Amino acid sequence: MKLGVFTPLFNHLSFEEMIEEVSKKGLQTVEIGTGGSPGNAHLNIDELLGSRDARKEYLAKLADRGLEISALSCHHNPISPIPEVAAEADELLRKTIKLASLMNIPVVNGFSGVSGGNASDTQVNWPVLPWPTEYDDSYNYQWEQKLIPYWKEMNAEAEAAGVKIGIELHGGFLAHTPYTMLKLRESTGKAIGCNLDPSHLWWQGIDPVAAVKILGEAGAIHHFHAKDTYLDQDNINMHGLTDMQPYGNVKTRAWTFRTVGCGHDLKTWSDIISALRIYGYDYVLSIEHEDPLMTVDEGLTRAVANLKSILIHEQPSAMWWA
Repeated sequence: MKLGVFTPLFNHLSFEEMIEEVSKKGLQTVEIGTGGSPGNAHLNIDELLGSRDARKEYLAKLADRGLEISALSCHHNPISPIPEVAAEADELLRKTIKLASLMNIPVVNGFSGVSGGNASDTQVNWPVLPWPTEYDDSYNYQWEQKLIPYWKEMNAEAEAAGVKIGIELHGGFLAHTPYTMLKLRESTGKAIGCNLDPSHLWWQGIDPVAAVKILGEAGAIHHFHAKDTYLDQDNINMHGLTDMQPYGNVKTRAWTFRTVGCGHDLKTWSDIISALRIYGYDYVLSIEHEDPLMTVDEGLTRAVANLKSILIHEQPSAMWWA
């Protein structure tokens, strides 16, 4: 396995400054945003699409620092009921798939998206209960009319480009659990898989080790985000897990994103890494820093140190004792 970082935490730095900082941390890979939620501070997609020399120079700068790109990320909403948003997200995803193919980057990460609840909706709708039955009607419309048709087309485009899609299982979007991930993959194709982030599973009450087993058995884990979540049971008792408070209200929130090892102990993280190895994922752990209690440097440094202490780097040897 390799250890890397999702680079939006360094969006205030230039590309050259960013790779200098990442190199100093002893990391091996970077996951770089092409637009959407991660921004595009470290990559001009049109410039790289338009010039083979620019792509070679870009990759050479990374190689000089001992780095490679684990994935390009364009987290957005390509099935938004707002036409301008959907068009922007769709164009970005198609460009990102094309660029990943040209640069031999194996994975493009993003969200599944969430549409309106019917054809006339002007804003997104995230149904999570089957009753009142209007929610069920919205859910069926979203999956059958919007989500599956869109990602079936994207699966074909990704397969033609030799690229995998890593959909982050994030609350608020239609694919957010192992079940919804497998349902989408079964309905669209094998290029569609997940960018597995335990932080979003914990607050939904899902055990990440169990999720690795379910998704790994299906060959559906294409990338991995290393981010933790602290669950505050007292605040859960007050607000439940679908907590609408701003992320900055750490004192009263039901759950808060933390750096690796500050929400769950390293035994738990070691179990996740072991499950990844057992179920066939031996690629990158990409650290995502969104800890409101730590600076970028302290949070990233802590995550790197914790993960390095439990990461499985080498392939196992023969069982000489058996």
